[in-house]
Amino acid sequence: MREGEAGHNISNQGTIGDTLRSQTVLPELDRIAEQAVQNPKLVFTTLAHHIDEAFLHEAYNRTRKDAAAGVDKVTVCEYMKNLDGNLCDLYKRMRTGGYKAQPVRRVWLEKDDKSKRPIGIPVLEDKIVQRAVVMLLEAIYEPIFYGLSYGFRRRLNAHKALSALREQMRGLNIKWILDVDVSGYFDSIPRDLLLGVVRERMNDGALLRFIGKWLNAGVQHETGELEHSSSGTPQGGVISPILSNIFLHKVLDDWFEREVKPKMRGCCFLIRYADDFVIGFEDESDAHRVMEVLPKRFSRFGLTIHPTKTKLVPFGRPGKYHVSGKGEGTFDFLGFTHYWARSLRGKWIIKRKTMGKRLRRTLKRLWAWCKGNRHLPMREQYRTLYAKLRGHYQYFGLRSNYKMLEVVYEYVEKTWRHWLGRRCSKGLLSWETFEKYQVIFPLPKPRIVHNI
Repeated sequence: MREGEAGHNISNQGTIGDTLRSQTVLPELDRIAEQAVQNPKLVFTTLAHHIDEAFLHEAYNRTRKDAAAGVDKVTVCEYMKNLDGNLCDLYKRMRTGGYKAQPVRRVWLEKDDKSKRPIGIPVLEDKIVQRAVVMLLEAIYEPIFYGLSYGFRRRLNAHKALSALREQMRGLNIKWILDVDVSGYFDSIPRDLLLGVVRERMNDGALLRFIGKWLNAGVQHETGELEHSSSGTPQGGVISPILSNIFLHKVLDDWFEREVKPKMRGCCFLIRYADDFVIGFEDESDAHRVMEVLPKRFSRFGLTIHPTKTKLVPFGRPGKYHVSGKGEGTFDFLGFTHYWARSLRGKWIIKRKTMGKRLRRTLKRLWAWCKGNRHLPMREQYRTLYAKLRGHYQYFGLRSNYKMLEVVYEYVEKTWRHWLGRRCSKGLLSWETFEKYQVIFPLPKPRIVHNI
């Protein structure tokens, strides 16, 4: 199950039917994974036969049900009305060559700097088939992926990556952090090189044809215009995360473990979450050597390291007689700014706080939501704001970040009060009146969720 899909794996087949299908599908995946572990050099050439109707049912159950419809405008509710028949027809088209990948519907989201970020929405049937292929690819590649990779993997998440990062920095006497930015990674992956990397471990012709169809399906804009690109993975596609992990495993992870680490003078580590990664070094000369060769390594695979956003940060533990309240260097990773500071007992520890850019984006979105929904009933506004705060605490509720949680909480109070006051002709809601509302609709107070 992917991160964020809990609660969405609902099927109209009932618990018993789903359980029986899982009992036939999961052992197949376990056998594939066992073969991958026992023979690391094995190239899998016959996998497509595993995808039958039961396999597609399991893939459907693992597919998100709350996403928007694609270009065919078929919703999950409509598809579920005849789920068995639809999946049977899909299976027949896959077997006879009648299955065709449809373009991804593109929508745009506004970013903090007023620019827009594209989002892709595939059709439901493409998501189901992609999920089926992902299940097979995960069985093959999960046994060989390194523990340094945390993005889009089962039982791994951003908080585990943050915890591992902190422990590595403390335990290996790390003094330098190489903060790397890959320019437009998902949109710039060369497809021929990507398929070549996939073939090193999985060379099933049918599955490769499916992947090729998704890579070349194109993007349909809101105007109806169809756009095709020669590089990148499908935007919003279920298949994209596993393909990106496979490619970076070859480009970065395996290279770092096999070739870089043995040549270092001091200790070093790599922590990667999707295309966001940092490298820690004990020795400064090691850091400069890797910083020099890293762009050349990525260039060999058609990728670009951003020259200005990539930086080497001094991040050693401050000395005993360091009198300032914080250490010298800071770096950002997974939404947090990392820095050295003294604990309440006076010891130097690594602390994390919400990135300034991420905090500003959160506050801006909260303001826009309260303004745009100020005329909704109070109870509906409360439920949404409650969920937004809970979600924010769930991710950013780390030790040493309590003050930043308070900033968000207090901002929600002031913003909600402001726009509730704008609903009436007076344009003002006193704090006394607002506090009475809060007795009925109490917003969740800041809390530390992750003790890492």
